Amino acid sequence: MKRQLFAPEHDAFRETVRAFLAREVLPHYAQWEKDGIVSREAWRAAGKQGLLGLAVPEEFGGGGTSDFRYATVLAEEFTRAGAPGLALGLHNDVIGPYLTGLATDEQKRRWLPGFCDGSLITAIAMTEPGAGSDLQGIRTHAEDRGDHWLLNGSKTFISNGIIADLVIVVAKTTPEGGARGLSLLVVERGAEGFERGRNLDKIGQKAQDTAELFFHDVRVPKENLLGERDGAFGHLMTNLAQERLSIAVSAIAAAEHLLEITTEYVKEREAFGRPLATKQHIRFEIAEMATECAVTRTFVDRCVEDHCDGGLDAVHASMAKWWATELQKRVADRCLQLHGGYGYMSEYPVARAFTDGRIQTIYGGTTEIMKEIIGRSLLS
Repeated sequence: MKRQLFAPEHDAFRETVRAFLAREVLPHYAQWEKDGIVSREAWRAAGKQGLLGLAVPEEFGGGGTSDFRYATVLAEEFTRAGAPGLALGLHNDVIGPYLTGLATDEQKRRWLPGFCDGSLITAIAMTEPGAGSDLQGIRTHAEDRGDHWLLNGSKTFISNGIIADLVIVVAKTTPEGGARGLSLLVVERGAEGFERGRNLDKIGQKAQDTAELFFHDVRVPKENLLGERDGAFGHLMTNLAQERLSIAVSAIAAAEHLLEITTEYVKEREAFGRPLATKQHIRFEIAEMATECAVTRTFVDRCVEDHCDGGLDAVHASMAKWWATELQKRVADRCLQLHGGYGYMSEYPVARAFTDGRIQTIYGGTTEIMKEIIGRSLLS
């Protein structure tokens, strides 16, 4: 089924992204996986190529476009290349909207140029050792000390946690306010009392640094409050739809790519003197995955269209995230099985996709949380 989502300018952008991957990412990716972190030079190269800050106004060095189809192209190509470590989607699609939508003019002048040229790498810190999807469980807190906030607490599983220069921290600023007493505070590299723990050892996405963060009496200037005091819950809810759509875009791209390479593999691989593709069971497996991918692709593309038009709601974003990531997980498992022993070898793309993609049903809101959001909308 021919996709109707993109125009010629998006196709041209896709070629630019592919060239960037071939030149600046893939030759270095194995080393980044060994190091557990991407080089800062890669971020600067992405900025120079115009891949950072796509939606940031041109006056701050960004692309000046709200067309999410460009972000979709970027996510698809990085997914197909098997290079999730350079987390441009996190930077652009997850954190970018907080800075463009909530920052004051002064904050924009201070942060957005570096955000776009790759000299200022970002992270967002929500998850804590005892609080994941439940924001009411957040214990990191900040006291109002007149001209600054005094921040204390810890965060974990923070993507870009080691390399980030600017971290948006979700902290409790009104103790009795529950989820409605949270604010967004921006902590910059070098702040006294801000410490980074170990680079966490994950089963996949080895090149993407993920860290523990600690805040011990960190003095956060009042001018580093992002958005409204005690307004974090509303700010987070506003931006989660795009984050979840971005994950869904990567998920269906991964499933389709796995299907492509597995289809070619079963055509070439022989068992009992004949190609695997001649076996009815194999054909049925491929047919089922192809159908599921085609149906999911249609829905996700429609969600992208709605988002570009400003009409994507939290429920449909949750549907896309749940369905596409669970499909990715199933397809990865089935494709690995069809590769047999070779599928368990790290040098095969299907093996890396199996471990790299497993997080997709967890971050950005677990599958269970997505179902809860959908269910409440239908039954409340």
